[in-house]
Amino acid sequence: MGAVTDKALDDTARRAIRGDGTTEDEWNDWPGLARLPAIDAEQLVPAGARVVVVAPHPDDEVLAVGGLLAQLAQQGREVVVIAVTDGTASHRGSAVWPPERLARNRPRESLRALERLGLSIEPVRLELPDGGLQAMQAMLAAQLVSLLRPHDVVFTTWRRDGHPDHEATGQACALAAASAGARLVEVPVWGWHWARPADARMPWRHARRLLLDPEALRRKRDAVRAFTSQLRRDPSTGAPPVLRATTLARAQRPYEVVFL
Repeated sequence: MGAVTDKALDDTARRAIRGDGTTEDEWNDWPGLARLPAIDAEQLVPAGARVVVVAPHPDDEVLAVGGLLAQLAQQGREVVVIAVTDGTASHRGSAVWPPERLARNRPRESLRALERLGLSIEPVRLELPDGGLQAMQAMLAAQLVSLLRPHDVVFTTWRRDGHPDHEATGQACALAAASAGARLVEVPVWGWHWARPADARMPWRHARRLLLDPEALRRKRDAVRAFTSQLRRDPSTGAPPVLRATTLARAQRPYEVVFL
């Protein structure tokens, strides 16, 4: 038992989110990304299917599949966004961004971002504790089952993304989708940060590359800029922006990668 636990802890440590992470230039220099099999919005979301995006924190819906959402909005497809937390732990110890202010601002930022993608929808807010989802994985899965329908296509963060909330949300979505008869699509967000080109820890054989048309890409870039609380240095703690320059560079890609 101890050896298994030590191995699990070591694996988690190797996926830790530290520093600026792998740069976009490094990813762009790797030909493996261009060789990923292509997929389009219609293949990902069959006609008549509802799209459900489950975001651990406000902004994950845009960082993960903002371009896809813009394309689906142009097509008039039915989209539901489920916000698991309100992102109240993004600025620990901050006098400028205490949890109470974040609880007000981050959902508003998410609404503005969705509007910029062309979606006039109000996310379903579960209001679970930011940073505490690992201990609430079973509860989250049960809540999601009640919100899903058969044949939904559920997009969420990858189960090995590196961030504990992202991984717990991915695990809960996998359980809920299987129970509800929905299809699960996982998306790396922080995985790009700790992984390296050709990294064997990434499930490349399950990866597909969704090309974004110019309008969808423009809308995604505009949507990312709606998350102003995450884009500014915190003067009260000296902490840099939550969304690092490398994260923002990835949001400029003319494609998105999903795991099927």
